[in-house]
This record gives sequence, structure tokens and C-alpha cells, in this order.
Amino acid sequence: MQLGVDSFASAIPDPATGRNPTPEEHLQELLEEIELADRVGLDVFGIGEHHRAEFLDSAQAVILAAAAARTKRIRLTSAVTVLSAADPVRVFEEFATLDLISHGRAEIVAGRGSFVESYPLFGYRLEDYDDLFVEKLDLLLAIRSNREVHWSGKHRPPLTGQGVFPRPVQDPLPIWVGVGGTPTSFARAGTLGLPLMVAIIGGPPARFRPLVDLYREAGRRAGHAPEELAVGLHMIGFLGETNERAADDFLPGLAYTVNEIGKERGWSPTTRARLEAERGPDGAYLVGDADTVAAKILAVNAALGGVTRITFQMGVSSVAHATMMRSIEILGTQVAPKVRKRLAPGAKPRPPTRRS
Repeated sequence: MQLGVDSFASAIPDPATGRNPTPEEHLQELLEEIELADRVGLDVFGIGEHHRAEFLDSAQAVILAAAAARTKRIRLTSAVTVLSAADPVRVFEEFATLDLISHGRAEIVAGRGSFVESYPLFGYRLEDYDDLFVEKLDLLLAIRSNREVHWSGKHRPPLTGQGVFPRPVQDPLPIWVGVGGTPTSFARAGTLGLPLMVAIIGGPPARFRPLVDLYREAGRRAGHAPEELAVGLHMIGFLGETNERAADDFLPGLAYTVNEIGKERGWSPTTRARLEAERGPDGAYLVGDADTVAAKILAVNAALGGVTRITFQMGVSSVAHATMMRSIEILGTQVAPKVRKRLAPGAKPRPPTRRS
């Protein structure tokens, strides 16, 4: 199993101290975090895409390219690219260039996004939310397969044999499909034979098993080999020296972020008790010490029939830079070895220990 970190390049103040570094400081700290993730042996680092004041990731490929120049091994991916509101030609060009800079470490996770600001910003109608994604994913895959592209659709002028350059090191450039909880999205990814990245941000992860099974069955029916049908999970997570320390460091900032954004969406306020429940054995959060989080990863892996990748969304909470660095270090040096050992070929299966 691959383990890594996702970030939205948060620019939200620390709710405990009110401190809010400048955008320059935030981005420098983020690059240091990616460097550390590479050094401690994590497999992947992802940068999201938003177009609002709370986050600094509107130009995710630029951040990833800066990280590529400062890292050696870690894979660099979007988390996600809001493909519905983007030009697939430009997306491919940017990530192919990132692939060249990184010597073949770039990936795209293509999705529709959970925020809607990008649609009016780039001149699209929210009513076309799904249709835009289906059409643009089709174009992105056509570009990946062909240097000169012949393609037509409703939402973009046709391509009549134009070349799209540069071409990446990896052939094909990895493209995952980011999904929430819509069955059609799971089935579509399976039919296309594309790896799946599931955003699990609340509730028991086991509830996604029927959807993951749907994805695998759709892929099987379409003739795709099982190894093509990778399943990744994007989950909120954070590590500390103890369970209590991890929660104390992470949950206040998470509650602040969720509640501030929730005001505009009409959500009821998130309480500490609700957050504590989510980090329990059956909740969606991977928040705790190394033993607790490793055990929960193994439980989630078993519940979903085996997963290929789990990325920890740590950046939705504002914590001190040193605290974030320590969390990444624990993930790479303590959690990852425990999980890899238990999942290694020939390892004897055993029920993971459950701790709150």
C-alpha cells in the first residue's frame, strides 16, 4: 500500500493563536513539508485545487513543479484537478511538463470538485457539472493516447489533428478519477479502467464497499485486468505522539475550517464530540498515534477489499509548521513501516487492534 499526504495549501489562521503566516510563508512551509515527506519515505504528495481566499492551491501544477525540483523519489499528484472547469489540453501540457521536470513522477487525479467557485470564474454553468466532466475526461484521455488529436464535443471547440506537447516521460501519464459517493462515477471509472481515488470525509469507511465493488465489477465487465483497477482513499488524518496530542493539535483547526465553510453551505456546526467520533474505530478520520492509525488503516483496507493508496489530508487544519512536520515524520517513519510489514506478502493476517 502507498501512503502519502494531500494539502490544499491552507491559508487559514491558527484558531488557538490567531497567527496567520503570509502567503509566501505558507507556500515555503508547504514545500518544506513535501521535502520532508520525500525524505521519510512516503510514496505520494498531492495538491488540491481551489479558487478562494482560504487556500493557495489555484495553480497546483506550479506548486508541484517547485516540489519536483526539491525532491527525488516521491510521486507528485493533483488532489484533485477540477477538470470540469479546466481545459484538458492545458491540463495535459502542465502535467506532462511536471512529469519531465520530476523525471516521471507526475500524476493527475481528475474530479469535479466539491467547491463551485471555479465554474463561474472560468465561464461554465454549474448545471453542466457532470456533462462537463464526462466530456473533458474523454478529451484528456484522447490527448494521453494520441500526439495529434481528433475530437469534438459540446463544451469546447473541436480538435482536428492538432498536436499536444510536450509528451510526458510516463506513457501513459497516470490519470486517476476522483469520486465522492455517486454510483455512476464509480461505475464510469471502472468501465474506463482508470484507478479510483475515493474521498472519504465522514462516516464509516466500510459504507463505501458496495461502491468499490461496483467499480471493480464494472471494470471486470469491460475487460480490464484486476491490477488496473486500483483503489485509493483520500482521508482526513493527522499524527501525534499520543492519541490525545494528535486530537488536541488537529481538531480545533479542523472544526474552525469546517464551520467557517459550513456557514455558506448551511451546515450545522461541527462539535468536538462529532470530531472525536470520526476519529474512533468506525469513523472516517485517521487521527491519533502511530499504532492507532496503523491499525485503523489495516481495518479500512480489509473493509474495502484491499486498497492501493491512502493519502492523509492534513492541510484542512491550521497547526504550527513544526507540528505539521512532526506529523509527516511520524507517518513516514512509524506508520508506513507498520502497515507495509503487515501487508507484505507472506505476513500472517490478524485482526488489527482497535484503540480510540
